[in-house]
Amino acid sequence: MRKVLSIALAAALTTVVLNAKEIKIGAVMPMSGPLAAYGQVTNLGITLAHKLQPTLANGDTIKIVLLDNKGDKVETANATTRLIASDKVVAILGALTSTNTAQVIAIADKKKIPVLASVATNDKLTARRTFANRVCFTDSFQGEVVANYAFNTLGLKTAVVIIDQAQVYSLGLSKAFQKAFKKAGGKIVKKIKVTSGDKDFKAVVSQIKRINPDFMFLPLYHPEASMIARQSKQLGLNKPMFSGDGVANQTFIDLGGKSVEGYMFTDFFDYLNPPSKTSAEFVAFHEKETGKKELNSFTALGADTYNILIAAMNKCEDPTNSVCINKEIKKTTNFDGASGSISIDKNGNATRSAVIKVIKNGVAQFKATVNP
Repeated sequence: MRKVLSIALAAALTTVVLNAKEIKIGAVMPMSGPLAAYGQVTNLGITLAHKLQPTLANGDTIKIVLLDNKGDKVETANATTRLIASDKVVAILGALTSTNTAQVIAIADKKKIPVLASVATNDKLTARRTFANRVCFTDSFQGEVVANYAFNTLGLKTAVVIIDQAQVYSLGLSKAFQKAFKKAGGKIVKKIKVTSGDKDFKAVVSQIKRINPDFMFLPLYHPEASMIARQSKQLGLNKPMFSGDGVANQTFIDLGGKSVEGYMFTDFFDYLNPPSKTSAEFVAFHEKETGKKELNSFTALGADTYNILIAAMNKCEDPTNSVCINKEIKKTTNFDGASGSISIDKNGNATRSAVIKVIKNGVAQFKATVNP
């Protein structure tokens, strides 16, 4: 009898293996160019998550097709089109910045391919887009976090806002911050526009010195934010500086050096304060695989995009059915992720906490957690 059962079990397992297929998932990331720091750490999280879970519950194998968009809109559009038309992916992870993620979504939405963004925070990103989803908070939430913390906790009453007019991320986050800061009782004394790629900010810094605000809010990415911090130091402008998640990476600290000492920013996660057992286990796995203790929050969110996608695929009778996958993503409730608990609503927006960090002695240190 045991021999018969063993033969039957072996036959069943053989059938599963024979029927198992390879399913492709696309990833669009800036692996080179000025925003490579974002893509490399986020892709690391996807890679680690894939290593922990390379197959679906039914035995199907997952293959990740990664394309480098170089941080460019045209490259992003080309990569997205190739992933859908040539590689036949069932879903796409990426593309990090809100501007490029919007490009991915615009193309994928027409083809009914779900997009799961890791760190694209612009509020309008998911508006009127059926197949758009994210695991990060929105700019309206982090804008409120910065405004309330600056006004209520730090006692800062006046602010200058430096806006990158070429980035929807900067435009959206600055708008959210201004609204929340004014509501709290603060005053925006000046809005200054810059453009990503600019190098010389001395005129901007000199103008801020004359205005003399309590602090500066810089909803920018790390290349420009680090240069403004350096040039502020050179010209003797010593005012508190606050940014969003656009500077939440080691590259910002490396570029800014001593000039970013005391710099504050919002983030999604702090590896020294993992919010759950699952999170702590991922931090440990990351250290084992990379030999590094420090885990960037973008790495944790990259892992969460992959894991939430796999969970959604496992719930579909046909895991290649992109419409079903998208529906299941939007049903995500209290998902125990590497970066913490995540719920995704019918519009594809995530509900999750934020953390505030400050740079001390060249290291980003945890200050507070802010829950939605």
